[in-house]
Amino acid sequence: MTEIAIAEAPFDKRHLCWFCEEPADGLFHFISPREHEHPSVAISACKECRLIAKSRELDSLYECRMLVKDTLIQRYAKHLAIGSNWTKAELEDSGFDCKILGGFKKSAWFMYEVARDRVNAAGWPVSVNGLVIDDGSHGAEIEHDGVKFTTLTGAARHFSHTQGLDEQFICALVKLLGRQRFAYALRLASLYRAANSRQKQELLSELHEDEQR
Repeated sequence: MTEIAIAEAPFDKRHLCWFCEEPADGLFHFISPREHEHPSVAISACKECRLIAKSRELDSLYECRMLVKDTLIQRYAKHLAIGSNWTKAELEDSGFDCKILGGFKKSAWFMYEVARDRVNAAGWPVSVNGLVIDDGSHGAEIEHDGVKFTTLTGAARHFSHTQGLDEQFICALVKLLGRQRFAYALRLASLYRAANSRQKQELLSELHEDEQR
C-alpha cells in the first residue's frame, strides 16, 4: 500500500484549497507513479478542485495544478469575460434596472472577482517533513484583463470563445509579437474578426517582415 504523507501548509493557509484558495473541505490524494522522484502526498482542496484533479492520472502535482486551473478557466469563462467587457464602475452605471438585468448588475462583478481570484490563486510551496515537493514555480504565464493563463493556447482558446476570435490567428500573432504584447495581438485579432484567411496571412507576413527589420 502506498504511504501518503499530509503536506505541510502555512498557518494562515491551512484551511484553504491549494488549487484555488477557497475554503477546503477535504484532502486531495496525489498518488505518485514515481515515488523516488515525487512522493505521494495529501493536500487540502475544495470539492470542485479535488474532483477535477482526480479526473486524470498525472505524473506530478504541477500537472494536477495546471489541469485544475485550465478547467476552471473553461468552466467559468462567462464569469471571467465580465472583466473583459466591463469595469465595476461601468456595471454600476449601466442602467440595468429591470428585473432580469438588475440581478446581473448586482452579482456580475462579484462573480467575476470570485472566478478571477480562484484562477489566479498562487497556492504555496508543498513540503513534507521539510522536503519541498512543489516550490510553486509554474512556468511562464500570460496575463490579460486581470486573469493569468498557464499557456498561450489556453489564453487564445478563452478569448476565441468569449470574444468570437480566431484561436489559431491569436496564437500566430503572439508568436510573432511576443507574449508581452498579448493585448496588442488580441486587438489585431478583433480588428481582423471578419477578415478571410488571405487577409490574415497578409497581415502575418507584414508583421514578420517588420520584426526582421
